[in-house]
Amino acid sequence: MNSSVCRGEEKKNQLRASGAAGIPHHVICGDRGLGGNKEIPIPQATFRHRAPGNGSRASSFLLFSVGADSFSKQSRAFWPGGRIDYLMKILITGGAGFLGSHLCERLVDAGHDVICLDNFFTGRKTNVSHLVGNPRFELVRHDVIDPFKCEVDQIYNLACPASPPHYQYNPIKTTKTSVMGAINCLGLAKRVKARVFQASTSEVYGDPEVHPQTEGYWGHVNPIGLRSCYDEGKRCAETLFFDYHRENGVDIRVIRIFNTYGPRMLANDGRVVSNFVVQALRGEDLTVYGQGLQTRSFCYVDDLIEGFIRFMNQTATVGPMNLGNPGEFTMLELAELVLRKVGGASRITYKPLPADDPKQRRPDISMARQHLGWEPKVPLEEGIERTIAYFRKSLLS
Repeated sequence: MNSSVCRGEEKKNQLRASGAAGIPHHVICGDRGLGGNKEIPIPQATFRHRAPGNGSRASSFLLFSVGADSFSKQSRAFWPGGRIDYLMKILITGGAGFLGSHLCERLVDAGHDVICLDNFFTGRKTNVSHLVGNPRFELVRHDVIDPFKCEVDQIYNLACPASPPHYQYNPIKTTKTSVMGAINCLGLAKRVKARVFQASTSEVYGDPEVHPQTEGYWGHVNPIGLRSCYDEGKRCAETLFFDYHRENGVDIRVIRIFNTYGPRMLANDGRVVSNFVVQALRGEDLTVYGQGLQTRSFCYVDDLIEGFIRFMNQTATVGPMNLGNPGEFTMLELAELVLRKVGGASRITYKPLPADDPKQRRPDISMARQHLGWEPKVPLEEGIERTIAYFRKSLLS
């Protein structure tokens, strides 16, 4: 059965009011792929239509399978905690990346139709290869700096290289990805009236002078440094999201992601967890910058994705909202933990601290606890063990 989104108040009203005799013969519905509309006979179509409610998209749409003679309402549990939501068509930009691939997997498993859009600069086809062939999953090679069209209910904008070696490789392209990618996602959301999610970052806080960081903190950022293409690109994207929300009524959600780790990280992405684990597994010395006293908070990927989904499907706040683990560790503590778990003869070596590297980073997640009932569940030691197991397997293959 094709899954399509019925657009237009006239058709919605027909669906509300009609019995079998009153069903229209054809409707214009969004195509499954990017762009275009097609006329679908009613017996083959699946409609999402607005039911009476409080007006929020998360609670006011129901999914109907339309047969030749009758309607049958379907429902599905969307995330643990009891909420029942409707099945959706969801676009994920950067969907073949570290976080995006886990999100694709979760949403497909929940029964949603997922379009994964990626240019494969840091994303990998192998991250989503197990989803290819699933009728609810589509993989599209496309760069978010170029406009795109599709009919969807939700958009998750995760497209942007997120580790220093990758975002500094082409800093102009990094800024364009954040800014033009946001404009294209927001323009699409405005056109199809979709809810749109921005994966922002704790880097908007820069090298913070407030600790821990709350959402109300404006940050302490160098606008012209080597990291600025990423930091300022993400800050500008947040500005665009809130301007589209205020000026055009676009339904937005903005999340600020703190350090996240787990399977499907790239071995060469330059992030501290993958650096330490890969160096230890290869029998190399672990590189600690400065004296190793700078702190970070590490959230396991499964916990973060759970937070994404809960945040996207609540209506209490549009954000920004911090998501991360409030547990704080020095780089030296992390290096020693990895060495204990991997074993071998690796030692810790020290190098000068990079420019603009934050001295401390820890989220205040009071808002996430209040509105989502969310907090991380996976302890650092357990998450590191899972990550080591992933890299041990991937490096051998």
